[in-house]
This record gives sequence, structure tokens and C-alpha cells, in this order.
Amino acid sequence: MFSAFIFSGSLMAGFLGALTGLGGGVVIVPLLTLVFGVDIRYAIGASLVSVIATSSGAAAAYVKEGFSNIRLGMFLEMATTFGAFLGAGLAALISTKVIAVIFGIVLLYSAYLSFRGHEPDPEDAEDTPDFLAHSLHLDSSYPEGQVSVPYHVHHVPTGFSLMFLAGGLSGLLGIGSGAVKVLAMDQAMHIPFKVSTTTSNFMIGVTAAASAGVYLSRGYIDPGLAMPVMLGVVAGALLGSKVLANSKPTVLRIVFAVIIMNLGVEMIYNGMTGRI
Repeated sequence: MFSAFIFSGSLMAGFLGALTGLGGGVVIVPLLTLVFGVDIRYAIGASLVSVIATSSGAAAAYVKEGFSNIRLGMFLEMATTFGAFLGAGLAALISTKVIAVIFGIVLLYSAYLSFRGHEPDPEDAEDTPDFLAHSLHLDSSYPEGQVSVPYHVHHVPTGFSLMFLAGGLSGLLGIGSGAVKVLAMDQAMHIPFKVSTTTSNFMIGVTAAASAGVYLSRGYIDPGLAMPVMLGVVAGALLGSKVLANSKPTVLRIVFAVIIMNLGVEMIYNGMTGRI
């Protein structure tokens, strides 16, 4: 029965993760710790396994449909992988209370940025090409109905730096760092939101795999917990990928912000009161 409840919760987490580019981990960790009372480090271990599975499932659909920017994702993965190793190393040195509070703060700030939305600056008024992005051939296009919409990638160094932070948070919190990845691409690099979410899903598996190896070596991945989590998240992610193509970016932002804001408040409260 416990596994059935875990599977059901993971199904919803995977669905929401695929819609927003967060990955199911951002919901899985609070779900396991706050609802089921699982130690946060074991929850992170199970979450990382599910994040790898999510990326393998939803990302394949997004690549096939032409939403993901594969070249950009592979370039940014260099930063996230190094950050993931660093974050996973720090996780063993920091108390679970501190990890919970950090998790909550990251979620609240992500919610704030998502509510604020992206306000174009003068450089982007005519969507002029960025020299570095053009040199690396990072510009691309995505399908919108029967039309292919081109776009330019901006502020590559800033985005690359934020991806290192995203990788560190992935290793520390087990969330796949989809929240930071989406916001880095959407806010800093000025990439269309649908491309940001789908490219994030493409990237999170590689980032999580780097962290998962460290957690596995320390015994924080329990197969009995990770299996129902992984199966539920994969099923939910595949369902979410079908819904995304016909959804509106504004609605996605609202869903993104409301969910992670509530989870952020819960994580901070429980971390500060010692319930995690």
C-alpha cells in the first residue's frame, strides 16, 4: 500500500515536472519528507533516480517534436555536471535542516522570478544575434502550429555560470535543478519558455546522473523506495509531454510559480522547526 501511495504521488510529480521543466524531483523530495516521513537524504537519492528516468522519457518526446535545443543543452551540461559533483560532496557535510531551508529558499526565489516574467531589454528589442551564441551555433527554432519560429540565444557566459549553480543545487538537493535551468534560459538567455522547459528536461538526466553516483556510493539510494518513485515519475512525465505542446506559456508560468511557492514555504517551515 505504501508503494501504491508513493507511485500515485510520483505520477503527479512527473506530470508537473514535465509541464514546467522542473523535473519531478522538485515535488518528490517535499512529498517524501513532508508526507511520508522519509529521511531527506534518502528522498534525494530516490529523487535523483527519478530525475534520470524523467529526462530519458520526456526528453525523447520533446526532441522528436523539435522543441529541445540539443546543441545548447549539451554545451550547458558541461557546467551543470561539474556543479553536481560539488553539490553532492557538500550534501554529506550539511545537516538535513539546513538542506531543507536551502531547498525552500531556492523554490521561493524561483517562484518570484516566474511570477515576474521576462521583460525584454533594449538589446532584445529587435532580437539581434549574440556574437558568442552565433559563433557556437546555439541559435535555433521551435514549432508553433505549422510554423517554425526562429530565436536567438543571448548572454551565454551568464547562462553558463547559472548552470554551474544549477548543478550544485542538483547535487545538494536532488531536484535535477530544473527550476534554475528553466529560469536561467528564460530570464538570462532570453530563450522562449517552451524551449527552456524542454531543453531543461533534456539536460537534467545528465546532471542527476553525476550526483546519483555519489549518493549511491554512500548508501542513500534505496531500491524499494526508488522503484515506485521512478515508475510514477516516468509515467507522469510522458503524459505531461503530450499536454505541453498545446499549452500556453502564461499558464505554465502560473502553475510553475504556485506549486513551488507552496512547497518552498513548507520546506522552510519544517526545516526551521526541526521536523525534517
